[in-house]
Amino acid sequence: MSDQPAPAPYDALLLLSFGGPEGPDDVVPFLENVTRGRGIPRERLKEVGQHYSLFGGVSPINAQNRELLQALRKDFAEHGLDLPVYWGNRNWAPYLTDTLRELAADGHRRVLTLATSAYASYSGCRQYRENLAEALAALEAEGIEPPRVDKLRHYFNHPGFVRPMVDATLAALAELPEGLRAGAHLAFTTHSIPTSAADTSGPVPAHGDGGAYVAEHLDVARVIADAVREETGADHPWQLVYQSRSGAPHIPWLEPDICDHLEALHAEGVPAAVMVPIGFVSDHMEVKYDLDTEAAAKARELGLPVTRAATVGADPRFAAAVRDLVLERAATERGAAPERCALGALGPSHDVCPVGCCPARTPRPAAAGAAE
Repeated sequence: MSDQPAPAPYDALLLLSFGGPEGPDDVVPFLENVTRGRGIPRERLKEVGQHYSLFGGVSPINAQNRELLQALRKDFAEHGLDLPVYWGNRNWAPYLTDTLRELAADGHRRVLTLATSAYASYSGCRQYRENLAEALAALEAEGIEPPRVDKLRHYFNHPGFVRPMVDATLAALAELPEGLRAGAHLAFTTHSIPTSAADTSGPVPAHGDGGAYVAEHLDVARVIADAVREETGADHPWQLVYQSRSGAPHIPWLEPDICDHLEALHAEGVPAAVMVPIGFVSDHMEVKYDLDTEAAAKARELGLPVTRAATVGADPRFAAAVRDLVLERAATERGAAPERCALGALGPSHDVCPVGCCPARTPRPAAAGAAE
C-alpha cells in the first residue's frame, strides 16, 4: 500500500456548476452569458427572465452550491480527507477561469472536478470539459502555468445519489392523501434535450435510441421504482418524462413533456402523481419554475393531486458519495483497482471520456478527456 495521502495525486477538488443570477440586475446579463453566440435577441432574453422575477431575480442554484460546498468540506474534514474544495461556474460568478486562476496561485497542480450534472450529455459533460479547456487556455495566455484537471465519473447510479432520491420519492408519496397513494404514478423528470444530442450522448457504442442519456435515466428510474415497491408493497407505474425544453419548435426534442404527461395521466383516470426530478442535483430554477410553478399549475387546472420529490442537494450521503468517488479515482491514478460502487444494470461509468463521447455540433477543444 502506498504511503501517499489518500487523495494523492490530487491536491484540490473543483465544484463546477452552471451559475445563476443573484439579483434582478443580473438576470439579462446572466442569460446573455448562457446564450452567447446563438444570436438570441435581448427582448427574448427579457421574456425568459420573467421566470426569475417570480423569485426576486435570484436563482437558487448558487445558494445550493454553497450548501454543497459546506457539506463536502464537512464530510472531508470528518473523514480525514485533506483536500481543499473550490467552486467555479460556467455562466456567473464565481467564474471558472477566476477559480482556476486562484487554484494555480494557491499552488495546486492536480485538480479533480465534480460537475453538478450526473449524466452523460453534451450540455451535462462535454460542454463543461470545453469550458475547462477554454479557461485553462486563458491562464496559459496570461503566462500562468495551469494545473492538470481531471473529471470525476458520472455518478447517476452511485448509491449516495440514488438512495436520497428513493427516500425523497417515499416522502413525496406520503404527502398524498392516504387513499390515493397506492394508485399514484411516478413521473421521473429530467431536462429535455434535442433528440440528435441524446442519440450521440455517451461513448460511441452507446449512440442511437436516445444514447447514454436516456439509458442512464431509465436505469436509475427503474432502480428507484423497484426500491419504492420493496418498501411500500405497492407497484407504482412509472415513466421517464421531460421538462425545460428551450429550443426552436421545428427541432425534435425528447418527449413527452411533464405537463403533457400530467394531462395524459388525468385522461386515463390516474388518481395522483409524484414528480421525481432525477435529472437534477439541486432544486434550482428549472425545478422551482418548471415543476413547482408550471407543472403544479397544470395539475391544479386538471384537478390531479401531485407532489414533488426533493432533489439530492447537499444530502450528507451525496457528500459521502463524492468522497468515495474522489478516493476511487485517486487510487486508480496510483495504479490500484478500487471497488467502484454502482446500482442498476449499467455499472460504473468511465473515468476518462473517450473520443466521440457526447460530440459538439461544432468541434471545440475539451479538457479532462481522451486526447483528440
